[in-house]
Amino acid sequence: MLKFILRRFGSSFLVLLGASLLLYVLTINSGDPLADLRESNADNREYLIEQRIMFMDLDQPWYARYWDWLTGVGQCFIGQCDLGTNRSGQEVIDLLGLAASSTLRLVVLATVIAMVFGVLIGILTAIRQYSGMDYAVTFLTFLFFSLPVFWAAVLLKEYLAIGFNDWLASPDPGFSWPTIIAVGLVLGLALQAILAGNARRRLLTFLGAFAFTCVALPYMDWLNFARYPQLGPVVITLVGVAAAVGATVLGAGLKNRRVLYAGLITAVLGLVAYYVTYNLLWDPNWLIIFVLSVVAIGLAVLVGRLMGGYSKGAATLVSVFTAVVMGGLIIVEHLFRSWPSYLEIVGRPIATIGSQTPNFTGTFWEDFLDKGTQLLLPTIVLTLISLASYSRYTRASMLEVSQQDYIRTARAKGLNERQVILKHAFRNSLIPITTIMAFDFAGLIGGAVITEQVFGWQGMGNLFRVGLEQVDPAPVMAFFLVTGTAAVLFNLLADILYAVLDPRIRV
Repeated sequence: MLKFILRRFGSSFLVLLGASLLLYVLTINSGDPLADLRESNADNREYLIEQRIMFMDLDQPWYARYWDWLTGVGQCFIGQCDLGTNRSGQEVIDLLGLAASSTLRLVVLATVIAMVFGVLIGILTAIRQYSGMDYAVTFLTFLFFSLPVFWAAVLLKEYLAIGFNDWLASPDPGFSWPTIIAVGLVLGLALQAILAGNARRRLLTFLGAFAFTCVALPYMDWLNFARYPQLGPVVITLVGVAAAVGATVLGAGLKNRRVLYAGLITAVLGLVAYYVTYNLLWDPNWLIIFVLSVVAIGLAVLVGRLMGGYSKGAATLVSVFTAVVMGGLIIVEHLFRSWPSYLEIVGRPIATIGSQTPNFTGTFWEDFLDKGTQLLLPTIVLTLISLASYSRYTRASMLEVSQQDYIRTARAKGLNERQVILKHAFRNSLIPITTIMAFDFAGLIGGAVITEQVFGWQGMGNLFRVGLEQVDPAPVMAFFLVTGTAAVLFNLLADILYAVLDPRIRV
């Protein structure tokens, strides 16, 4: 494995070196970096031209400039990166840091959400092949996959951001009965398709979801939930218990009481943590959040190991999952608590442009809400598009694996369907998807150029676009350095994950 990794690094280095040289030559020959100044009527035009020549080292031959850039990149190995300056004299390393942080905020969350839900949807549609849910998901995934980014962004701005902000600013924001009935019908149809079963079970599922909607939404109106949202310990406990039971059903089955008890004990500990940490989380910082998260995961692992018996692995996973759900609910509760004060500051909470509200000051949770609402629309756009591809790839991979001999053998041995799917089919179906995930991460680090442009984010895509427009090789090469290195590393990571998922590859 070590020799393989070294060979891959060596070949990748040569590829990156050649690609960087080609990109540099193409960039500097794509136009005249002094064109705008030559056409300028400014009195100090000559001074500005001399200054730009100095910043971009245009008085040197191109190969000398490329060598200077390459030398600066080499200094990164000793912690002294020098990626040069752009045509305005700004250090590119500083611009790269700002652009990379903005892009990571934008794309990482969307990619993770798309991966998790895309894989889950793919598994469900593979299990329920040719069902109503399968056809509906197929239609939606093809729709999302073919959806132009700018068009989806404009629709979200109009109906989700502007429409929601107008609704929230109305004197009495609430749900009309036609809206409640429509939501109930959609929710009922979706749940009965997901849960499936015979006609009686489908009907009961539909009626239950419809009745729940007709009760829950008016109750939320009565609470003025849109302006004063809250969960409370009762809802947090119920959701935590449901998470523990659901994870047990998927991971070990309800007959395994030790695993179930581990999840339920973790849910109870989460409720205790809700009260114990309430004042501590009133206005925390990221260090407090991190420490509490580590403690919560540690306690969950301990509960799983102590309660699991012969099923320690499954009990630990269920316990950790329940702890994550409970921790997320506690965070949501504090965000809900800060929502009214945040509304007083910004007025219209769902932003349509920019990565943060200018000159915004507030508590930790208000700042969290501000950054979260700025992320909402671009995250939805990127998630919908990536979700479609992940769900289709997972479905196809699951269907292919399900036809293999070892799956039939597992069923013939008497394993239940949950064990066959999770322990045999799912793991093997992830092998081809690993490549897609790795390249998606690497590609998205380069930035979603159109999404950044539509929503006004100053990220990696914007850095690359501006560099090309201004015939400025320094930002373009910085973009290439990050994206090229990411592509190499994530491709190598995909190969390593192959060996983890399929031991035969190690031979």
